[in-house]
Amino acid sequence: MLAPADITQIDDGLWRWTAGHPEWRAGARPGSTGDWAREVGSVALAAPGALVLIDALIPAGGEALWRWLDERRDEAGSEVLALTTLKWHRRSRDDLVARYGASTSRAAGALPDGIEAIPLAGIGETMFWLPGQRALVAGDRLLGGDRAGELRVCPRSWLSYLGGDVTRADAAEALRPLLDLPVERVLASHGPPTLTGGREAIQRAIDEAM
Repeated sequence: MLAPADITQIDDGLWRWTAGHPEWRAGARPGSTGDWAREVGSVALAAPGALVLIDALIPAGGEALWRWLDERRDEAGSEVLALTTLKWHRRSRDDLVARYGASTSRAAGALPDGIEAIPLAGIGETMFWLPGQRALVAGDRLLGGDRAGELRVCPRSWLSYLGGDVTRADAAEALRPLLDLPVERVLASHGPPTLTGGREAIQRAIDEAM
């Protein structure tokens, strides 16, 4: 079947879709914890023997999306992994467990070839690196900017639940190890994806936040 219109194929076996988050509220103060766009991104990866879904949100009435995921699962293999970058992005995880018996483990031994978990110490997020596609899947710490290919570090308010006095500069420093990866694409949950020059966009985001 054809993919629903809100699904974009990024590369062979790699897709991203967007859906309206049911907890979004209009009128949030800029820079506040509620300052994010209604549409959020989810990622699907056809890994060897498994369909990997990251930060997946299946909206109410998303039957066409469910059928599309059923087909991707059948093509990739019987196993489904429902991964989250951080606790706020569990979204439809329980629905995926109920429908597919999906695993939710981010442990290295539980992940198939083609995906690596990258825990970011001190800032409460695990990103996922897809070396075959040179793609980095980010949750809340790297956000898509207003222009194509632009990234930014999240507002300081998004770090307040971590305790202590974690600043944007602290978050930027925690992101610095990502520069060791040959990142071409950054698939952010919030904001548009960066499809080329990902490493350079991460560097600019870090520099801006320091």
